[in-house]
Amino acid sequence: MDTKEIFKKVRKIEIKTRRLSDHIFSGEYHTSFKGRGMTFSEVRQYQFGDDVRAIDWNVTARYNEPYVKVFEEERELTMMLMVDVSGSENFGSQSQFKKDMVTEIAATMAFSATQNNDKIGLILFSDKIELYVPPKKGKSHVLRIIRELIEFEPQSRRTGLSQALKFLSGVQKKKAIVFLISDFMDAGYEHNLKIASKKHDITGVRVHDIREEKMPDIGFVDMADAETGEVISVDTGSKAVRLQYETHYAERVKYFKETFSRCGAGTVSAQVGESYVTKLLGYFKSRG
Repeated sequence: MDTKEIFKKVRKIEIKTRRLSDHIFSGEYHTSFKGRGMTFSEVRQYQFGDDVRAIDWNVTARYNEPYVKVFEEERELTMMLMVDVSGSENFGSQSQFKKDMVTEIAATMAFSATQNNDKIGLILFSDKIELYVPPKKGKSHVLRIIRELIEFEPQSRRTGLSQALKFLSGVQKKKAIVFLISDFMDAGYEHNLKIASKKHDITGVRVHDIREEKMPDIGFVDMADAETGEVISVDTGSKAVRLQYETHYAERVKYFKETFSRCGAGTVSAQVGESYVTKLLGYFKSRG
């Protein structure tokens, strides 16, 4: 992909996702994810209904009438986008690949954070850390993140959520809002998720395709493993084969939901071809 084509794709995603973040997500994001605490802003005269515990007795004594301290939320936060770039993200049976939807969701979250003057960082991972972009503020930084999501070519096609979570715990010392975006076709990551979720506010965003859930009956077909490249002939006409396929998929989804729940982390599931806007807004409102 040449530079001109990359720029056009970045611009197209910016226009779509920034409109969503400006008009829909930024307010919900602000409400859902609180700042680090309250910081002193000013003093003002006491008004009926004010909490008497907020009275500033020194100022009150000086002016011989009651004054209260006013605090405001210390808003600045750090958002970390952890994005799965393994081979399985290049699958799609609908209008787009999972990778395309992942990019849109990540870009929307990044612009929402920018609207609230928060920092945004990026971790691209397969079964290893492919790219780390330290958190920064600003539109140019968000555009760099979108460009990386579009054009980055991973060295590995396999998935390793444990390694990604371990890296997060090591590199991000202060509390962050973390969106872990993947198809979660992996297991064995509970230990590292538990450690990371003690420090960070983590949400797993599962992007999936309808054809991953059920195998159609279309006879013998050659199927390639997106992560290993192995090609095997599969008899999709066999009910037992289809059941085994569906059971394996269901087990991965169950592990994802139950593991995140046990670790106190949130979850969102969005299917390719459907509106991720509705799913994310519903999640934000449930948190608020």
